[in-house]
Amino acid sequence: MGKREKGKGERVKTSSTITGGGFFAQAKGFFEWANRFVPLAVLWFTLFPFPFSPVPLAFVPLASGQQVVDKMVATVNAGIVPECRQICLITYSDLLWQLALQPNTPLDNPTSVDLNHALSLIIDQRLILQEAEKLPSIAPTSEEIKTARDELVKAFPSSAEFQQRLQRVGLTAEKLDEILDQRLRIEKYLDFRFRNFVVISQKEVADYYRDTFVPRLKTRAPGQIVPTLDEARVEIERTLTEAKIESDTDAFLDNARERAEIVILNPV
Repeated sequence: MGKREKGKGERVKTSSTITGGGFFAQAKGFFEWANRFVPLAVLWFTLFPFPFSPVPLAFVPLASGQQVVDKMVATVNAGIVPECRQICLITYSDLLWQLALQPNTPLDNPTSVDLNHALSLIIDQRLILQEAEKLPSIAPTSEEIKTARDELVKAFPSSAEFQQRLQRVGLTAEKLDEILDQRLRIEKYLDFRFRNFVVISQKEVADYYRDTFVPRLKTRAPGQIVPTLDEARVEIERTLTEAKIESDTDAFLDNARERAEIVILNPV
């Protein structure tokens, strides 16, 4: 029997970290995310239970007609969301793909800490994605997916290293585009749900400039000329906007987790 989880788990702080370790913010200057939840990874059988294992398994069809066994790790609202399909399922492949798309994250013998961190992120992704799919108008274009792919590659030391990471976990180009499609849906949903309603007052800008911006700059760069409030206004408004979105997203996910049916089928 799977373990039902109602806890909040590790809270993510931004939409970018929700979508995979912050790649959109890193690419812009990053947090997935159609259907990546039917894993196609060709993984070593030593990573997964044998077919006669009592642990729940997902059998994934390959182009050759063969099947690869992939361990099911958890479900998110599988008994709640109508016609949930694979969007409610989290497999071991999903965890490996999450780790592979996070720069500077080891892939050899991933630790339980790394796997559970990936699981927590993916649970949050699924909760948001299940809401995002109710808004078909936010579907990303092929050009947006291509741009996101190009930006993601830039977060890694080289394109060659990026491709090697994908190959090591069996993540195909087609499946990567599906992951990016989902990440973009999440980004667009959070923008629609929160960003469009953020209002930053002039008092908030002035208070942040006086209490945080100036002291931090003087500490980090002694002797540097401090920009005026007007010169720093755009940067401060952007910072305060992202902070409010983080807070609203946290509250949304806390509530979503409280209401969600999260079943851990196989602890990692």
